[in-house]
This record gives sequence, structure tokens and C-alpha cells, in this order.
Amino acid sequence: MATSANGTVQKSYIGVFALAMISVAAVLSLRNYPTMAVYGWSSIAWYLIGTFLFIIPLSLAAAELASGWPEDGGTYIWVKEAFGERWGFVAVWCAFSQNLIWYPTVLSYIAVSFAAAINPELGNNKLYNVVVMLGIFWGTILINLRGTEITSKMSSIGVIVGTLIPGVFIILLWVAWMVMGKTNAIPFSAEALIPDLSLGNLPFVASMVLMFAGIEMCGYYAKSVKDPQKDFPKATFLAAIIIFVMSVVPTLALAWVVPSKEIDLNAGVIQALNVMFSGLGLEWMAPIMALALGIGGVALMTAWMVSPALGLGVVAKEGLLPPMWSRYNDKGIPVGVMMLQGVIGTLFTIAYLMIPSINDAYWIMSAMTTEVLVIMYILVFGAVIKLRYNAPDRPRPYRIPGGLAGVWIIGGIGLIALLLAGYFGMMPPEGMDFISPAGYIGIMVAGTIALSFTPILFLFFRKDSWREEAAKNLAKNG
Repeated sequence: MATSANGTVQKSYIGVFALAMISVAAVLSLRNYPTMAVYGWSSIAWYLIGTFLFIIPLSLAAAELASGWPEDGGTYIWVKEAFGERWGFVAVWCAFSQNLIWYPTVLSYIAVSFAAAINPELGNNKLYNVVVMLGIFWGTILINLRGTEITSKMSSIGVIVGTLIPGVFIILLWVAWMVMGKTNAIPFSAEALIPDLSLGNLPFVASMVLMFAGIEMCGYYAKSVKDPQKDFPKATFLAAIIIFVMSVVPTLALAWVVPSKEIDLNAGVIQALNVMFSGLGLEWMAPIMALALGIGGVALMTAWMVSPALGLGVVAKEGLLPPMWSRYNDKGIPVGVMMLQGVIGTLFTIAYLMIPSINDAYWIMSAMTTEVLVIMYILVFGAVIKLRYNAPDRPRPYRIPGGLAGVWIIGGIGLIALLLAGYFGMMPPEGMDFISPAGYIGIMVAGTIALSFTPILFLFFRKDSWREEAAKNLAKNG
């Protein structure tokens, strides 16, 4: 908030660029590059597949839904308008619960990055990982409690310092590496561009959903935008362009300098940077870049942490959750939801550190996150189609072109891609030996059901007093 010369209070709004940076911060992460770099030149094809089958359809759907239904709540409002409050609740719960199993993977990435800036050996120290991961987690929660204006600024600054600048720097290092004729781990050939669609690689298809998830994130900030009908579509498309360009080139740079069999899924970016710094005589820059990568991870956490919580806060306001979840602070942040997120996220982080192999833990957590996201995005694509029938005259400054045929094509592409991703994501990847295929599938199915459909239990045990208590809490918060 700001005060004008005549004493009136003027609300501070999030601009198009800051709004785009929220989505970029939520989607673009250097931590995804190692997963893609393993596939060398064929990663270009994988990125194109992900872009045309997921990120473009989702960008178009999110732009239409956000411009037509810009109320606070994001996916909850969109799905509720199409399928009712029960499915709206499921959709936003999926966005919230997938965070709980995703947090440990990004926290581990941040901890490894900061360790590389201080002493790389710390990355293998359990005590260091527990203290740093939980410290960053709860520190981010406390920062987010200060309001969405702070969150948007952190996302903008963090994604520039910790993602875009390091991404550009990786590209420049790669150019210098090639000019000096250094080792190339991925010799070019036409065949190398073709992705391997063998059974062992199909589970990787599912990871594309996780890599590009979050482009719709700005939908949660509707009331913090001055002109959502115009700003949402602009911000969404700007974010999509930045994400694609800044994903492809740095991934190839990483693959160029580190052989695929040696890439560490959790620390691959730092691994590649260290190789390039050492080969170019720039070892002194390694700690600086590692620190920047850690900052980028914190920006990613910030963008994802508060957005689904805001959506779940709207659900609590409507009396679908126990009263304590409808408590807001004076900054408009659902304190009850954030605290619950902190407690459960802490338990998942400790569980993550107990799995023997970090790569195995990383993959299991990522795969389960993807399955939960698949359910949410199926509801989002279904909503954009159904609302063309339920609310055809609703003002939408942006509409998917082509009328009903166009929305069916875009929504249909997204739905088919998600169904395939969900199916393949249930398959155990090659090399995971510590658990049987049946055990892996059992964990995936049980975990996905538990994380996605908990709202059914809340609705079953819902009391009329919840809505009354929510109204009282809302009145207290002004």
C-alpha cells in the first residue's frame, strides 16, 4: 500500500513483468536441466514435445480462464465454476498437496547449491542437510506471511539472480568451451536428435508435466493485478517464451560438458559448472554461481509456496475446511494453511532424507508429484472446455481461437498428453533396484490417491459451523 499526497490510500499492483516472473519462477528451474541433459541432443525433441503438447495448451487455457474468472482462488474458482465446489476443492488440494512431496527435492537442490558455495563436502552431511533444508523451508514460510507484494518482488529478483543470469552465464561458458575446442560429450548426428521411445524411457514422458507445471500460477494473484483481463494473457505468453528459450540452450550446455552416465540428478548444474570453470581457469567463480543457484531455488520455493495456499484459503473461507484454516493475517495470507503446510512439509523432508539413494528419492518424489499434478491439470483442461458451454457469454478478453472446435483441440491435446503422462509415470524407471516394480506401482497408486482425494474426507465430515466460523474469521481480518 502507498499513500498519495492528499492522504488517500493507493493500492500497490503487480505489473505484467512481475506477474510473468511469478510464472517463470514457478516453472523455470536450473534444477530440471540435469534430468533433460541425460538425453543429449534428443532433449530438444523432448522440449518441443512438452511445449506443444503441454505448455502451449496450458498457457492458452490458463490465459482464458484467468482473464474470464480473475477472482482470488485460481484453479479452485475455474474448476468450481465448471464442475462444482467438490471438484474445485480437489483441484486446488492437488496443487497444495503436490507441494508437500515436491518441497524436499527443491530444498535438497538449494542445500547442495549453498554447500558448493561454502564447502562441497557439506552436501553429503546429513546434519547439514536437515538444518539447512528445514531452516530455508520455515524461513520462506515466514517471508511469505508478509504478503503477496513481498512474494512477487522476491520471485522477480530471485528468478533473475538465481535462474536467468546463471542460465545466460552457462550459455556464455558453453560458447567459450566450444571456441577453445574442449571435450564434447554429445557429438552431433541426425540420429541423436531422435528421442528414444523405448519402454525404459517412457516414464520420463511423465516428468515433462512436472518440468512445465506452474505456468498458470499467476492466476492466484488476480486481486493484486490492476487490469487482470489484459495483464494475465500478456504475462502468460511472456513467461512461456522465456521458459522455452531458457530451458533448451542451457540443457545442451550441461550435456556437452558432462557425460550422461555421470550426471547427478540433484547437483548436475553445479557439477557442469565446476567442469567448465575448471577447464576455463575460472574456479574462483564457482562459489558465486553456486550461491546464485541457491537463491534461484529459494525464488522457486517462494512462488510455489504461497500461491496454492491462497487458493486453499478461499476454500476455507467458504467453510469447506476446519475453521483454523480460514484464519488470515493483516496481509491477506491464510496463516492456518501456511502453518499446516509447514508441519506436513517438514515430515516429508525428513522422510526424503531417510531414503538410501538421493537419486532414487529424487525420482520417487518427483514421480508422485507428477501424478498429483496430472489430476489437477485434467480438471483445468476439462474446465476450459465445459465453461464454453456453461458460460458462453462470460466476458473473456482472451479466448482460445477457433471457437468450440479450437477449445476442443487445445483442451483435447492437453488431456491426451496428461493421460499418457499419468500412465507412464506409474512405471518404475530403469535402474531402480531397491524396490520391486509391484512395490513401486503400489506406492505410486496409494500416494496419489491419498494426496489427491483427501478433500472427499473433509466434505464427508464437514459441519455447518465451519462456514459460520469462517465468516467470523473473515470479519476479524477486515
